[in-house]
Amino acid sequence: MEPVLETLLELSSISKSFGGVRALDGVSLELKSGEVHALVGENGAGKSTLIKIITGAVQADAGSIRILGRTVERNDPSTARQFGIAAIYQQPALFPDLTVAENIGLRLEPSNGLRFIRWRKRRENASRLLKRIGALISPEALVRDLKMPEQQLVEIASAIGGDAKLLILDEPTSSLTEREVETLFRIVRQLREAGVGMIYISHRMDELAKVADRVTVLRDGKLVGTCAMSAVTTGELIRMMVGRELSSVFPKIQVDAGQSVLRMADVGCSESGVGGIDLEVRAGEIVGLAGLVGAGRSELARILFGLTPADAGRIFLRGKAVRINSPSEAVRLGIAYVPEDRRRHGVILEMPVTSNTTLAILRRISRVGLLDFQREHEITKAFVKRLGIKTPSLDAPLGQLSGGNQQKVALARWLATEPAVIILDEPTQGVDVGAKAEIHRLMSELAARGLAIIMISSELPEILGMSDQIAVMHSGRIVGVLNRADATQEKVLRLALGHRNLEAVA
Repeated sequence: MEPVLETLLELSSISKSFGGVRALDGVSLELKSGEVHALVGENGAGKSTLIKIITGAVQADAGSIRILGRTVERNDPSTARQFGIAAIYQQPALFPDLTVAENIGLRLEPSNGLRFIRWRKRRENASRLLKRIGALISPEALVRDLKMPEQQLVEIASAIGGDAKLLILDEPTSSLTEREVETLFRIVRQLREAGVGMIYISHRMDELAKVADRVTVLRDGKLVGTCAMSAVTTGELIRMMVGRELSSVFPKIQVDAGQSVLRMADVGCSESGVGGIDLEVRAGEIVGLAGLVGAGRSELARILFGLTPADAGRIFLRGKAVRINSPSEAVRLGIAYVPEDRRRHGVILEMPVTSNTTLAILRRISRVGLLDFQREHEITKAFVKRLGIKTPSLDAPLGQLSGGNQQKVALARWLATEPAVIILDEPTQGVDVGAKAEIHRLMSELAARGLAIIMISSELPEILGMSDQIAVMHSGRIVGVLNRADATQEKVLRLALGHRNLEAVA
């Protein structure tokens, strides 16, 4: 007989409006102890607003909230913490110049009045909490020296130390490697066994089946439905989220490939650990680069863009041998690169949409060192229309836009250079299904216009759905190239793991 699980949270008919815009409309959700409850929906579906209401950051206009069986008339951050509610967001909210122990201590130790800090006890407590979740992190380490997954573990340790009963995980795996994801899932399973209830938000449909017990789908601020994770397929989830079939997420346009645009012959870079690369990309072709994290895909992109120049082999553009020693040389030759880490290298969030769009062509739109603002606006306006970028205005700071629209602006910046080849490193990372479909549509349209595209992706459905050719990398080498018609997930994975014999999965 299965144990009766305690209901930790009950939201009934929650509604919320901002300036006349209905963010939530009669949404209900229930979370039980020891349950991982996935919350999914496109950007703008209402997920963030619902989480803010649960954590007390925002007050609902209508509806009721019950936590641990008690009706909460007015929820605020202090009340939420008292009930054991903690949230871990995509970007950890830690003090970078303090140690791990200091960050944990600030969250857990009383803060009323002047007090004597017991440093040894603080370090021991931090060490105990980190050990409890299997995190090999020194309490003395500065947070700024930690990787993103390590920072997430520090936040989880803090939540456990605060006796969290309800944990919210917002896109926790968006910047993690596969091994780091497995570590996180192990901790999630530990917390589940300890009776902690978790709301799990993710755009990665494939990982939900591994971790979630139930799933609730929101669309346009309304509840579409809640069901057992085991009773719904990825295709059905996407249909619930966006109202269209899975196939529409990969709107691939079949194009007859043209002449060779880029060819690499035995290309390598000792600094990057990449070598022996033979690959060709033709006009109108999307070549997908697949492989496990650390296989050398991004390193190959950096070679082509002149960030870490090749020291072996030859690179040909339109049949002519070239040397690419710097990004400026790459741009001059017609190569564009949209990097994986959009927030650090792809866009500047504090700058307006206009500046982000034209940053790579400033010389073209300047005269005597003065920027032609009218020309800048004209170019930006054209790309906003062409790429379907949703923005309050052309002068709005890019940070105000959704992740999908930020990615489109990053793409617009490099399309403005009128490249012959564009390298897209994880082009849909961290964006919702609807935005993915739009970016995929743009990629197909660009290929149809003759652009040669190299797409790096860790998502096999994206690789299989959008690529004409799939080059699989392992340990800095291309170990196989598959045609679209012959490629399967099994074949790609086998090559990615270093097994070149595909007969077993033919």
